[in-house]
Amino acid sequence: MAVKHVEIERKYDAAADFSVPELTVLPGVADVSAPEAHRLHATYFDTADLRLAAHGITLRRRRGGTDAGWHLKIPAGPDSKNELRAPLGRAQVVPGRLAALVAAFARGEPLRPVATLETDRTVVRLLDESGGVLAEVADDAVTGTVLDGGGAPDAWREIEVELAGGDRELLKAAGKRLRKAGASRAASASKLGRLLNGQLPRPTARETAERARSATAADHPTAGDAVVAYLAAQVRALLTYDPKARLAEYDAVHRMRVATRRIRSVLQSYRPLLDRERTDPLRPELKWLADALGEVRDLEVLRMRFTERVEGLDAIGEPAWLAELARQERSAYRRLNAALKEPRYYALLDALEALVAEPPLTRRAGRTAQSELPKLVVRAWGRMAASYEGIAAADDPETARHDTRKDAKRARYAAEVAVAVLGEPATRTVRNAKRLQEVLGDYQDGVIASDHLKAAAARAADTADAFSLGVLYGIERCEAEAALERLEGTWASIPAPAF
Repeated sequence: MAVKHVEIERKYDAAADFSVPELTVLPGVADVSAPEAHRLHATYFDTADLRLAAHGITLRRRRGGTDAGWHLKIPAGPDSKNELRAPLGRAQVVPGRLAALVAAFARGEPLRPVATLETDRTVVRLLDESGGVLAEVADDAVTGTVLDGGGAPDAWREIEVELAGGDRELLKAAGKRLRKAGASRAASASKLGRLLNGQLPRPTARETAERARSATAADHPTAGDAVVAYLAAQVRALLTYDPKARLAEYDAVHRMRVATRRIRSVLQSYRPLLDRERTDPLRPELKWLADALGEVRDLEVLRMRFTERVEGLDAIGEPAWLAELARQERSAYRRLNAALKEPRYYALLDALEALVAEPPLTRRAGRTAQSELPKLVVRAWGRMAASYEGIAAADDPETARHDTRKDAKRARYAAEVAVAVLGEPATRTVRNAKRLQEVLGDYQDGVIASDHLKAAAARAADTADAFSLGVLYGIERCEAEAALERLEGTWASIPAPAF
């Protein structure tokens, strides 16, 4: 079983004769513990082409120190990483749980030793007045060797400050103190990253997103710049939430599904700017992934929704039908995890990263974003408006409302692409499309929930369960009808885009 830990730290390069300054002057620090010395040996695992390292991920097996074992570190934000740990186990066999969490990056390639680090570490702890640990400061003398690289070992000194009970102000103050004493902020966020400098593969979606985002901030970005920036951010989000979804973390499946839908929607809304021979084949694959994520998400939403409702009824214990829903959700998670191991998924990720690394832009994409994006946002809005107007005459109003909701999402995502360039008018369009989407979503959620409750009631063998299901059914139907009553007024209050 992998144990999760959030690591918040900063690293600093230091010369061999560097002296760690007095640290009791830092805010909130009352004392510094006696130093402890450790000899650490770490073997780092990656694919042959360093796919994990390219995404800032490290996977190692470390002996020595107070936390010997397998460590998987995944970037989680500025100066922070999600760290998952597992026991030492076998030296050359990555624990299956950790291997699964990096499957979206390894994509079927075997994980093998790529480097070793020998570290002589001296640790002191920064303590508050009650003796609580605020942070750990590690003074590391490191010798790193790239396996099969044929080069000489690399040696350096590094100071690492990791928060425990302290806050980021302490982290900032410690860094300022160390820099004043002669240290400098480390160029790499990890020791492995420093050792492998210059050996990493082509830019990742994260790096492409940063470059494209810089382009959209320029005075005259092209339409293609804006679309690539948005797509790269969504591919990055997809990869960020992949391991979280595998761990069934709260809202991870939802966010991964939204990123998938955004990519698919933008590939359609911005087709005039993209080579359709490359982008059209991606859309059914993205739908396949969204559907796999959707099965889990829909059950997750129902479970959370009904759990809250049941608690509001002061029910005693968990009803059998709600427990059954939770079992269905767990089964859906297992199917999702199986889908995320399929070559089909890895091929889709490869194609998406290639899409943002070498975007298939048309000649029209080279025009200015200011001139092109408004046209395409207005076109997406027009499709949404036509869908809404068609509800009244539709033979199947339920399907027509559902289609309108999908078109509202598409208009919203199309406008999101333009926000970095067009500013407030695009933001307002996003907001207005979202308003319509949410009203239709409230209605649809109520209908889906009431249909589920009705089916569960037909199977209920317990009188108390049948009663609670009936009460909840009435609540859901009322909320669905209330949402439907808001629909016309919401639409009337939403102006068309104005750029």
